[in-house]
Formats: sequence, structure tokens, C-alpha cells
Amino acid sequence: MASPISSAGTSGIDVNAVVTALMAVERQPITKLNAKETADKAKISAYGAIKGYAASFQTAVKALLSDVGSSAFSAFKATSSDTTTLSASASSTAVAGTYAVNVTSLAQSQKLVAVGKTSQTTAISDGAATTITFDFGTISGGTLTAGAYTGATFTTNGGGTKNVVIDGTNNTLDGIRNAINAAKVGLSASIVNDGSGTPFRLALSSDTSGVSNSIKIATTGGDGTINTLVGYDPGAAPAAQHLNQTIAAQNAVFDVNGVSISKTTNTVTDAIQGVSLTLSKTTTTAIALTVARDAAVVVDAVRNFVKTYNDLNSAAKANSAYKANQVLEGDSTLRSIQSGLRSIAGGAVTGGTLANFYEVGLTFTATGILQFDSTKFDTALATNINDVANLFNSTDGYATKFNAFTTATIGLGGTIPDHLTNIESRIRRIGVDRDALEIRMKNIEQNYRRQFSNLNMLLSSMSQTSSYLTQQLG
Repeated sequence: MASPISSAGTSGIDVNAVVTALMAVERQPITKLNAKETADKAKISAYGAIKGYAASFQTAVKALLSDVGSSAFSAFKATSSDTTTLSASASSTAVAGTYAVNVTSLAQSQKLVAVGKTSQTTAISDGAATTITFDFGTISGGTLTAGAYTGATFTTNGGGTKNVVIDGTNNTLDGIRNAINAAKVGLSASIVNDGSGTPFRLALSSDTSGVSNSIKIATTGGDGTINTLVGYDPGAAPAAQHLNQTIAAQNAVFDVNGVSISKTTNTVTDAIQGVSLTLSKTTTTAIALTVARDAAVVVDAVRNFVKTYNDLNSAAKANSAYKANQVLEGDSTLRSIQSGLRSIAGGAVTGGTLANFYEVGLTFTATGILQFDSTKFDTALATNINDVANLFNSTDGYATKFNAFTTATIGLGGTIPDHLTNIESRIRRIGVDRDALEIRMKNIEQNYRRQFSNLNMLLSSMSQTSSYLTQQLG
């Protein structure tokens, strides 16, 4: 059945056109709300970008603060005169100094090898369960002859024993090797081929170097065949040492400035405060090791400070410029950021022999761009790095002030976060108001359609009455 609108005939009112035109006027408040929302979202995006620049600047600032563990002024470097023999690195806890290092021996792991077998896959025992027990400790005294000890003692290091079970499922050389490696008992097993008539030999190597990590191996159960292959007690008679020692466990022995030191590994972190040493070879002459502040780290940190300062300042300036068609045009917060940056950078600090940026090669162009003269800065560092550090990280230093400034700008409760919170609240209110208006628009449109549809029906009825009267009068 045709609707009242479509049945109104060609002489009726175009309800759709009339209602659409009227609703365009009625929806103007919603259009204005949408425009406000779009503008506010653009402001959020712009403020977010400024906040990002400020965060990058604050990160660069903190790299120059003394109370931050990663401060550039706390960076040290260790330089070895022969890195193929001794390499080193230094942390922020290091102390500047020079050291003479002599390396007498390098730390190494004990290595043992079993008697040869004709096959890797032939069963070694009758398959009865044999438990192999591994212990680690120190071999002391005695003599070593042809890979076996006489008159030595074995003292466990207290790290605990580890067990591996060999039975009918793994009682071959391959099976024993795989079982030991899978159990992660603290040593590595492999099979070597020496090319003899019984070439396949089980080789064991302690995973940890140092004299306190020598190996003792005992077995229980089984038919005794596994014991004759891997049983090894360096503190017992040579007959109980079924494995042959090819390399003895050994500590790294070296001296620093004449002080003798012995360590279980070749990487030593506690011989010199804040310095990690890696020993690679023994020495015939002393290696010179120099520990000093790392000026290159400071230069890179200041260079990044300058860059992020300019990025933040330029972004604040560009986004608040008048007649630049920016959503934050004339924004007081951005102008406050610019003035705050200029005020701190252009002022002097107290508490040290250096008081101004220009004294270390930091100057400004006529347009407010911060420039970095690395040559002048290098000279200042070489003269006294502590004075340069004080210029930045004293209680009145530039980095200290800039850190407080950026915290007040982007930190919790800061200027920009507060602006963002207010704008987001405004957008939420716009959404609530728009939803209410949309409901009102639906009611208004329904009323318009009902009124003009009724008017169409009235006009149609009047048209029919007029035609009837005309006929009668005719």
C-alpha cells in the first residue's frame, strides 16, 4: 500500500525535501559539537606530540644527572695495552687509575677420557641398573703419572652430587653420553675416535673451570662393567681411576700491581673495583690497564641534550605560532614552555667554577637554536671533568633545573597532562550532549514528517472537494 507521502500526488508537498531542509537547520547544534570535537581531538594530538618531545628531552637531561645510575658523567672506560691478552670494561663504580697486570696461568676445566671401545652402539653391561654419581671438588697433593694420581686427596666443594642411571635402554657408549648430557650434571660428555683398534672413547669435561671443580665419579649397582669404564676417584689408588686425566683443572693466576690473585674463571669482576677483566693469554711482560672517565659518553650525552632541547623548543614555537593555521595557535602553555627553556638555558648556575653554558661551548643563535661547539667542550672536559659535571648536575645545575621543569610540564599533575585531561573530559561531554540531541532530532523529524504528511492528505482532500464543486457548478 502506498504511503501518505507517495499518495499525495504531484500537487502535494515534497515531504522528504521539506523535512531534509528543516532538519539541516535543526542539526546545526550537532554540527557545531562535531566541529568542537574535531578541534579538541586535533589539540590532543598536538599536545601529545609536544609531550613526546618533552619526554625525549627529559631522558637526555637525566643522562647528565649525577643521581641517576646511568649518568654520562659516571661512565668509565678501561683500556688495555694488549687486548688479545687482556680485555676489560668498567662500570660507574670504577675508580680512575692505572694498573700493571701479569697473567701466569689461565683457568681451565678438568678433562677425562675412558678406555677405547670397538663400537659406539654395542652393549657394555648386562643391562642391570647402574647409578653413576658425580661429585665436584678439589684434588690436593699427590703426584700425577700418565693421567692418574698417587697419594692425592679429593675434597668436595659442597655443591651436591648428581646421579645418572644406566640400564638396558642406554648401556652403550652413545647411550651413556646422551644420558649424561641430558641429566645436566655439570659436565659435558662426547665420544672421540682416536683411530686405533678400539677407537671410540668416552670423553668428559667439567662445565666449570677452576681447581675446585674437579670430578669424582662413583657407581652403585649393575654388574660392575660401567664402573670399570667411568669410575674415577682421584683420592684412591690408581687402580680405582678408570678414567685418564688429559687436562687438569686449573685456576687463573695473575697479579695486579704486584698483588697475586687466583680465580676459578678467566672472567674476573672483583679484582679491581668496578672493572671486569677477561684473561685470554699468559704474559711475558706486564699489561698496562688504564681506567678513566669516558669523555666520549659525556660528549654524546650533551650532543643529544642539545638536539632534544632544540626539538622541543622548535615544536613548541611552530605549534603556537600566530597566523600559522595551527590548532594550538597562540597557546599559552606552549609559549610558557619556550620561555621556561630560554630562562633556564640563559641563566647562570652556582656552586662551581663554571657558571654558564657558553663556557663549555653551548651558545644560542639569534633565533634561539642551541649550538654545540664540541672542540671547546672537549677542552673543558680535559681541563676538569668534575667542573663540567657540576655545571649540569649540581643542585643548581642546568640538568637539575631542566629535569624539574620537564617534570612540571609532563609529569603526573603537570601542565600538559592536565590540559589533556580537561580536553578529554570536554570530548566526553560533547558525546553525551550529542547523543541527547540525536534523540531529540529523531523526535523532531518524526513530528515534521507526521505534520507534512497530514498536510498533504488535507491538501489532497481539498483538491478533491474543489473538483467536485467545480463539476456541480458547471
